[in-house]
Amino acid sequence: MKIIEDKFLPSHFVSRYEDITPEFLKAHNIKAVMTDLDNTLVAFDAADADDNVLKWIKTLEESNIKLLILSNGNKQRVAEFAEPHGIEYISAAKKPMLANFHKGLKILGTKKANTVMVGDQLMTDILGANRVNINSILVVPVKEKDGWATYLNRRIERVIMKYFKRKNMITWEE
Repeated sequence: MKIIEDKFLPSHFVSRYEDITPEFLKAHNIKAVMTDLDNTLVAFDAADADDNVLKWIKTLEESNIKLLILSNGNKQRVAEFAEPHGIEYISAAKKPMLANFHKGLKILGTKKANTVMVGDQLMTDILGANRVNINSILVVPVKEKDGWATYLNRRIERVIMKYFKRKNMITWEE
């Protein structure tokens, strides 16, 4: 169904956020990354950035690629993660609602065509990015277990992913 493809098919799939290199981004004319936090960069119950996340952030920085965390997580959770590393963020973003995607673009100072949303959920990250018409990258969740609020989304997501697999629209598997 065309609506499922339009709303939920990401521009790209990768196994992990580390696979999103500055070279990949520059090849796609991307100058800024909006990224989800929980189960995209770290497990939903991990408080701090690990060495791999910090290395990835530094790599983006050194390549002049802007970064913003766009998370549905609460302010305290997102601030405690982002502020020690000087990362811009929007918490309680209410993805897939559009307002904070637009706010993120303003903060980053980039155009839609030069910005990508990275996330682990079709129902929030990818749907929101597609609705606002920016590129999106779906990553495999960092941790299999999710918070309670994500449970229903994951069930719906499984149905959509099966559809994409049947239509040969998914090019990776774990």
